[in-house]
Amino acid sequence: MLDSLQRVWFRFWDALTARLAGGRGFKVVLSVLVVYLLACAAVGLYWSLEPSRFSVAQAAQQQAQANGQSVVTGYHTTAALIGITETLLDKPGGYISNDRLPPGIWLDNMPGWEFGALVQARDMARALRKTFSRSQSQSTEDPHLAIAEPQLHFDSNSWILPSTEGEYRRAIRELRAYQAGLGNSAEQNAQFYARADNLRDWLGDVSTRLGSLSQRLSASVGQRRLNTDLAGSPGATQSTATGAEARVQTPWLEIDNVFYEARGTAWALIHLLEAVELDFANTLEQKSARVSVDQIIRELEATQSTIWSPMILNGTEFGLLANHSLVMASYISRANAAIIDLRELLSQG
Repeated sequence: MLDSLQRVWFRFWDALTARLAGGRGFKVVLSVLVVYLLACAAVGLYWSLEPSRFSVAQAAQQQAQANGQSVVTGYHTTAALIGITETLLDKPGGYISNDRLPPGIWLDNMPGWEFGALVQARDMARALRKTFSRSQSQSTEDPHLAIAEPQLHFDSNSWILPSTEGEYRRAIRELRAYQAGLGNSAEQNAQFYARADNLRDWLGDVSTRLGSLSQRLSASVGQRRLNTDLAGSPGATQSTATGAEARVQTPWLEIDNVFYEARGTAWALIHLLEAVELDFANTLEQKSARVSVDQIIRELEATQSTIWSPMILNGTEFGLLANHSLVMASYISRANAAIIDLRELLSQG
């Protein structure tokens, strides 16, 4: 049977090339093109593999040894941010969101993953600059973080002049300089304040991101939602009037992009929360909140399970086919609920 299929294929191939060009040269060109496309497909599959997790504690220790220092407060959080950004740039295929050639230009799952991780890196860079490195609202900001934070907010799709990769690598250099300052006793202007209020502020940003992701994931099947924008706020107003009810649904072509954005977000948050657990160890112990952080990490780890389906399925809530987005939304929502509880715990005296 297999030999018969092969003979049919070769006859079809010969007939096609002879009909199109009638020459040997065209057959060679077409053969090279087919081989090139198959190679691009294989490379694309390899580039689509999600990066493995790295040890935040080990990364901080290695960076401290490279600087000839010991690990101090803030080293782990900075190491996690550096590790996330370096992973975006150095994983198989490198940073592909701004690719303009095959196979990168054909891929959409990995760019979604990259964007999710990048948003968390940006939020942490902003938190470092705005709160973690400053003792009061009137204190001066760290000069290295003042450069690193806007560099990570550079256009994520810029291909050249300047390239996204070049701008992000500059941010990494500035983050390393800030980290080195933390472990230098002579450099007292470089600080990291592991206070409960600082951690609570950053967790507020995380909660907002996860809440939005959960809604977008849940909207994969379409929902009728009541307008609760002004609920619980007597006398509140908004710019333009909106209906009392609206239908919300994630476009079909964006469902897998949102799913992988959530995967990238959770992957980055796992590292950042592991770092926070180390840098804020005393604060969390005093608040009896360490177990809360562990529970959040556990919920996020569930989002990293292997996907056995060749594609992201979008079945109805109780239909025959699975809906991967709703499963992801469940884990994200539970992690977000735990973060809300943790913020409440940190606000208590």
